[in-house]
Amino acid sequence: MARLKKFIKRYRFFLLLVLINGLLFLIRPELGKETAALSVHNLLEMLSVIPPVFLLSGLMDVWVPRETMMKYMGKDAGIRGGIFAFVLGSFSAGPLYAAFPVAAVFLKKGVSLTNVFLFIGAWSTTKIPMMLFETAQLGGKFALIRFGLNLIAIIVLAIIMERTTAKEDAEAICEMASRQADGK
Repeated sequence: MARLKKFIKRYRFFLLLVLINGLLFLIRPELGKETAALSVHNLLEMLSVIPPVFLLSGLMDVWVPRETMMKYMGKDAGIRGGIFAFVLGSFSAGPLYAAFPVAAVFLKKGVSLTNVFLFIGAWSTTKIPMMLFETAQLGGKFALIRFGLNLIAIIVLAIIMERTTAKEDAEAICEMASRQADGK
């Protein structure tokens, strides 16, 4: 019984969505079929992205020493660490949810919160392929202005978020990320 409660608590949102999809299928079958097909499509897309990300994160966790990560992206890395985090995020591929396992490994390895926030911000808004598409479709001026504004916003928000995160909360985030990176 305790295992069932733990299972339900852990997967409550997923189970709620399955229940809603089931009810929708009963009430409006056409819409239910459409949402079920969309759900299956999204699940298959996630299954094609998440395993390689976990594999790469695991390899990074094993092969890259903590001291190296702290040297290049830790609190004492300064501007160089921020640039490195931003470039890594900008050159990354895949949807935003793929960035979080990588961020968890970064936190476990001692990367500063600011640099993790810069990495996630860059991953979400400044991907190089997106910039090339914008340049071709909307013009270089638009792409550079958008990139510049995003760069400023990401830096400002990363600094604000790091400074307004209480030390206890930052430690809890790092502890949780370490447990997630270890698969616990």
